[in-house]
Amino acid sequence: MIQEGSLPQAFKGLALFTPGGDCVYAIDLQKRARWHLQLCLAVQELLGLPEPPHFLIPCYSATIDRYLDANTQTVVTVAETAPAVWRYRAVLNAVFGLEGITWRVKPISIELCNPLAVAPYRERFPQLWTGHDALVRVGEVGVSGTWPMEDEDAKTEGYVFRLFIRGDSSTTEETLLRLHQTLELALGHPYTLKVIDVLKHPQQAEADRVSATPTLIRAWPGPVRRIVGEIDDFTRILGILET
Repeated sequence: MIQEGSLPQAFKGLALFTPGGDCVYAIDLQKRARWHLQLCLAVQELLGLPEPPHFLIPCYSATIDRYLDANTQTVVTVAETAPAVWRYRAVLNAVFGLEGITWRVKPISIELCNPLAVAPYRERFPQLWTGHDALVRVGEVGVSGTWPMEDEDAKTEGYVFRLFIRGDSSTTEETLLRLHQTLELALGHPYTLKVIDVLKHPQQAEADRVSATPTLIRAWPGPVRRIVGEIDDFTRILGILET
């Protein structure tokens, strides 16, 4: 456990839970981006998963951001948790040595944590839904620098897809369900589907050269393939799998 007095004025505390209640966490002193990659890899190693469980972000994560306010010269701590791990605030306070902190719920768009989108992972990763009483600290995050997206995907067994959407939509739930069913039928082996809202993550959309939604991208294995427009054509989806 970390003592309050030992924490620096600026750091990011990072925690990732499984649906079963296991937790990996880290202290990021350099406050670098993409910290979630190492935590997902830690969960994979801890539970012997075939691939990193990227879908846990952001539905099962919590963050502590501590910084020195330049105007007031006071230390500010912002503590946020996803709704699914709200009940673990006492655990988070203990591992990060926090007292008197007011937690708030992260604003998360419904499509990212839709039960229909998460449900297919339960059969593939049953270990995540079984509690092992694991509370593991990961080494300092970001010491090797930022990992490019290609490196992240190369560490994943099977296919990696990115589905770009624009904001909340009444058809999002139906699209996700239909796409999962199609991929399960067409592939028959592990895959990762990452849902990205271009309104919340414009940089990612720009990096992937996404100009219209919905867009489905096969990010791994290369070469990159994409479908722009309605994701309801089984033949088109098979096309990006076979080329």
